[in-house]
Amino acid sequence: MVLLVTRPEPQASAWAEALRQAGVPAQALPLIAITAPPRPDEVSRLWHEMAERHDSATSPTGARPPASHGPRALMFVSPAAVEGFFHLRPEGCAWPQGTLATAPGPGTAQVLLQAGSAAGLRQDHIVSPAADAEQFDSETLWPLLEPLPWHDSRVVIVSGGDASGAQGRTWLTERWRESGAQVETVQTYQRGPGAWTPQQAELARSALADPGTTWLLSSSQALDFLLDHHLPGLGAEHWHPSRATDLRLLCTHPRIAEHASRRGVLHTQRCAPTLASVVQARRSPS
Repeated sequence: MVLLVTRPEPQASAWAEALRQAGVPAQALPLIAITAPPRPDEVSRLWHEMAERHDSATSPTGARPPASHGPRALMFVSPAAVEGFFHLRPEGCAWPQGTLATAPGPGTAQVLLQAGSAAGLRQDHIVSPAADAEQFDSETLWPLLEPLPWHDSRVVIVSGGDASGAQGRTWLTERWRESGAQVETVQTYQRGPGAWTPQQAELARSALADPGTTWLLSSSQALDFLLDHHLPGLGAEHWHPSRATDLRLLCTHPRIAEHASRRGVLHTQRCAPTLASVVQARRSPS
């Protein structure tokens, strides 16, 4: 009854170790590889624009900085977005005290605090759903943000993407624009299927041969990479698209389970993207 943790590294190994310590047999098998963004200069430019906001906010006039200076808030879509953003921080740039850092869940918020503390980011800068929220997504985050004054403010979605550019959060972007904010995106990393090592490929072959193996999925894109890239690469003797019906998935969001159903996967279970919820799901399998 092995659970395969498919998050990008180093998250996959960290989650697998934590699950094993909690009594859940787990192995890391990343489905998404994280690489540098195609235009890192855009991240550097954003940091300098944030510094402009800081300088305006601390000027003797005390005037509110216009949206054309620095952003009022940055929305970090994932831990990888956080790590990429702070990895590309130019020397000497600090987090502006008047700028919010928003996150869809406590996991990303925790990484934010860890990565941003050296730049001056504090807990009171971060807006994120509580650890006991029913879901960790844009829809749960927005009620915390909606009451704030967004008219003529600038907001940046910090996200991943591919060579074509950043892929932001459409629903949240629409809500912010309806509230009068100017919204843009910046890409801090690229996502791709990567390449499995021989050991990882052997782990996948063993998983396909064991009907009790479950794949822990925190991304619909990860499932696409699994079905369209990784498993076909094992060869026809190990994988055929019709076998998608046999896969067992543990999905950390309803939308992932819905996407899996559209891809032909019949066996899905849902849980929250927290260690406790994953452990509980493994103890009470559907």
